[in-house]
Amino acid sequence: MQAIIAGAGGAAHLPGMLAAKTTVPVLGVPVASKHLQGVDSLHSIVQMPKGIPVATFAIGNAGAANAALFAVAMLAINNPAPPAVY
Repeated sequence: MQAIIAGAGGAAHLPGMLAAKTTVPVLGVPVASKHLQGVDSLHSIVQMPKGIPVATFAIGNAGAANAALFAVAMLAINNPAPPAVY
């Protein structure tokens, strides 16, 4: 495993817990909540203490898509282009 994409809502502890337990890069995606539209999740993920690195993306579907694209870009740095699919 070379990257983890972790979506979380509310207190949004999942990305931080994963980052604390592994050296694999963790990409955090806040999930929209009913009352605060995901702003609570965003603050929970972006405000990690020193030593708990989590890359944080936008709330919801846009953040999930960008996290996936970012993970692909990270993996492409050390991996050759895949063969063409016919």
